[in-house]
Amino acid sequence: MLDDFSFFTVDPAADPPLQAEIRALLGKCGLDYEDGIEAFVVCRPQRQVIACGGLESNIVKCVAVDPDYRGESLSLKTLSEAVQLAFERGHSHLFLYTMPENAAFFRGCGFYPLVEVPGYATLMENTPVGIRSYCARLGAQRREGAVIGAIVMNANPFTLGHRYLVSQAAEVCDWLHVFVVAEDASLISYRDRYRLVETGIRDIAKVTLHHGSQYMVSRATFPAYFFKEKGMVGACRTAMDLLLFRNYIAPALGITQRHVGSEPFCATTRKYNKDMIHWLQEAPTGAPAVKVIEIPRSVKLGSPVSASEVRRLLAAGEFERIAALVPPATLELLYDKYRPVGFADG
Repeated sequence: MLDDFSFFTVDPAADPPLQAEIRALLGKCGLDYEDGIEAFVVCRPQRQVIACGGLESNIVKCVAVDPDYRGESLSLKTLSEAVQLAFERGHSHLFLYTMPENAAFFRGCGFYPLVEVPGYATLMENTPVGIRSYCARLGAQRREGAVIGAIVMNANPFTLGHRYLVSQAAEVCDWLHVFVVAEDASLISYRDRYRLVETGIRDIAKVTLHHGSQYMVSRATFPAYFFKEKGMVGACRTAMDLLLFRNYIAPALGITQRHVGSEPFCATTRKYNKDMIHWLQEAPTGAPAVKVIEIPRSVKLGSPVSASEVRRLLAAGEFERIAALVPPATLELLYDKYRPVGFADG
């Protein structure tokens, strides 16, 4: 009977009635819909959606089968269709989220567990060597010492506050590893952000600069799509990212501390800093604890320096004020490449 069920691909934003059917199926299966999904593969015999699988870039999401049809092996077929769609779109390295009780099924389909938030979610990837290969490459840059620090920054854009954070952390560490978030979802491109950080910290001793990866502050490590308890969404987002850091990245480089700037403005970042203390220091895992060190932000123009303030000033074309908050290389880039339309001659 399974051969009678065919699948088709749909852009959910282009078909609101079908999107409503998908939402209803996900709700029936205890899952939530996520607006970031770019495409669904859908099985819809007799004008009723009985199975679906979502795809956002290289992340498989919202794989669901109507409970009345689970005896038809539709789960395997649905996942296979979603994986095939990803391959057709040029994605070979895939991530997948599922509830822990379903991890064994997906393991049998070629996905391997990375981390789990007990009782809520398991993050998996479709290779047994992905995270290990990445950590092996990191390990080649390991430096020995009693205090090995780390900073993960988006630097959107790189400011004097970022430089202050790096310089302060480097002073108390035997070595410091700085990672630039690689996800290209910010105003300033990843290529430009990395170059600005590289230029801005090159004179600070005992520092290694690293490119970011999909295993660190990326769409793959911040899921939100299937948690029925809305209060757990934020916690699970940070947990996945921080557990990957503690369980894999920190041991690869011997990292003992993670340094962050204090956060007086953004509630989301402030919560992330708080979550670090739990997941890096306190949560029971098989990996050593990573101590979280919060460093007070530097102050310019009577206020703590923040990239968000620089972006606000950029939108207003206030380059004189920006000059007090960023290194010369950042100011030059913002003026030449990111100057808003209407301020070109001002």
